[in-house]
Amino acid sequence: MGFSIEGKTAIVTGAANGIGLAIGRHFIDKGANVVFADMDEAKLADEVGETKDDGPARYFAGDLRERLTLANLLSATLDAFDRVDILVNGSRQILSSDPLDMDDETVETLLQQNLLTSLRLSQLVARRMIKQGEGQEEGQLGSIVNVSSIAARRTHPELLAYSVSTAALDQMTRSLAVALAPHRIRVNGVAFGSVMSASLKGALKENREFRSEIEDNTPLGRIASPGELAEATQFLASEGAGFVTGQIMTVDGGRTLVDPVTAPAH
Repeated sequence: MGFSIEGKTAIVTGAANGIGLAIGRHFIDKGANVVFADMDEAKLADEVGETKDDGPARYFAGDLRERLTLANLLSATLDAFDRVDILVNGSRQILSSDPLDMDDETVETLLQQNLLTSLRLSQLVARRMIKQGEGQEEGQLGSIVNVSSIAARRTHPELLAYSVSTAALDQMTRSLAVALAPHRIRVNGVAFGSVMSASLKGALKENREFRSEIEDNTPLGRIASPGELAEATQFLASEGAGFVTGQIMTVDGGRTLVDPVTAPAH
């Protein structure tokens, strides 16, 4: 069976840069058709480049927080490739603030971006996968992979809203996995630690000591490349993971295994 996704059609959100872009490009390299979706049309056009009607790549730009935009995204995917087999919910946002001064808008923004957008698109895509599978008695009908973060399990007060939104995303993953299992649709998540995304690159430029701090608190002693997260996502999307659902795969170099407190435990 292997981990092949060749010939499959995937929607990847948050695909204009960083992790989402890496996942989309990796899927193309592995023979899948991919619709790169994001709010930033200029960045999408620059990164994905000119697309061909008979090529494996398309891009879709729009405010993915809007229900109509999500419906249009699915329609554009079906127009291009007639079906959808894989959904990667990679659209996310990180905002930090003092918990004592945090306003409702910050929490609402992150819940909308990191949770509700993924839930709404998952519902739409799952219905399409079920329809595609009518008359098909065996085999996987589809796979949904949610890009999450170890922030869901770690305590970072300044990332309170982000941590809450990713924890909610993880619970959504587990709940949808059970709900969609009878339809042979698997739902999993990838929780990452420090990945060399565009935002992290910017943070490292501003604070050179930050890199050493991350590496010192990661047992494998380095920062992951976006491609490594893409590999994990491919595994979960493939039929090689056909008996895996409701799981949050941690890709963090062992960071969640160690106590970051430097003081002795006794």
